[in-house]
Amino acid sequence: MSYTINEHRHRFAAWAAGRAASVNGCRFTVEDAKIILERSAMVDLIAHPNDLPIPLEMDSFHRSWRNKIILEAEKIGLTNFTHGVAAKLINIYLKAAFVCGGYHEHERVKALHPPIDSVLLDELYSKNTGGLKKNWSLARKIRWSKFNSDEYEAVISAIRKVNGDRAMWEIEKFWRGYQ
Repeated sequence: MSYTINEHRHRFAAWAAGRAASVNGCRFTVEDAKIILERSAMVDLIAHPNDLPIPLEMDSFHRSWRNKIILEAEKIGLTNFTHGVAAKLINIYLKAAFVCGGYHEHERVKALHPPIDSVLLDELYSKNTGGLKKNWSLARKIRWSKFNSDEYEAVISAIRKVNGDRAMWEIEKFWRGYQ
């Protein structure tokens, strides 16, 4: 088997996602993350952005992906995977493969959900971004790693309100994790 750019992209994206999504209360290894992503067929999406769902179908596909991720995590003994943790694993994986891989202007990539974490939520709250301080406050209290499906989707909906027609990844201008 030859080593391809798709394998290279997968390994890097799985490493980044595994490091970012593993948190107190839901610790797992990078190898676990890679196995979960492969068994849930996420790896099949990263060959080309045209393999991603169309923007109008992104949320329903994302919900399905989260459910698959949680199921695959349970199969390897990780029973505390929430929708927040599953979303972070998915979102970092796809961000590494596409958003930061030069496809940021592709219609389907623009619809990808951004990674949600406390650094982003704290900044959205402190700046009262979009006049949605109440939404950001609630999300901060719940904690991203504890989100159930509805709580996660409420944050995504609020981000859409803020971003309007702009790409979803653009909300990360408020993320201060690089500092």
